Amino acid sequence: MMTTLIEPVTSEQMFRMVPNRKIDRWLWHGELKEAKTTKRNPSHAKTTISVGFNLKRWLMTRPMPRGSVYGGEAYFRIRKDPDTNVGVDVALSTPEQEPSGPTSFIEGPPAVAVKVLSPYDKKIHIDEMIEEYLDCGTPMVWIVDPRQKTLTIYRNEHEPVMYSGTQVMKDLPGLPGFECPVNEMFE
Repeated sequence: MMTTLIEPVTSEQMFRMVPNRKIDRWLWHGELKEAKTTKRNPSHAKTTISVGFNLKRWLMTRPMPRGSVYGGEAYFRIRKDPDTNVGVDVALSTPEQEPSGPTSFIEGPPAVAVKVLSPYDKKIHIDEMIEEYLDCGTPMVWIVDPRQKTLTIYRNEHEPVMYSGTQVMKDLPGLPGFECPVNEMFE
């Protein structure tokens, strides 16, 4: 019996492919993944902007140099050899990750990765995503649920912490001085 090995795809190879507006592409441990591009519902879009706004508002209070807040499925290469790159709903990068010129992706895991849930998301995929981000060195993953109006923070070697309503997110590791009532994430 003969086994054919498929060579892993690199981020550079993936971004050289002809773009297709109908297909989302990403790499998961060197394997090219594709899915039909979906339209975001108004609740998802509004929540994504609100989360990004609150992170950006905090970031602007920080001394230079500072990272950036990215949205709209910005690609981050969170693992190399084989590559894993993912589109992030909202992400906070570090100053060291700032690209020096045009690029298709940000190198390294974000300081904060935010997934805003959509009605079609499956729990098993969300759990895999959280595990991969944390395993690759992302210090914090936020799962934001616009329907339930909750925000859950995942960190390595810590139990998840869920916030809702008027609870205030503050004293978060890596975000000194960040303070925000959770309901502002959904306004």
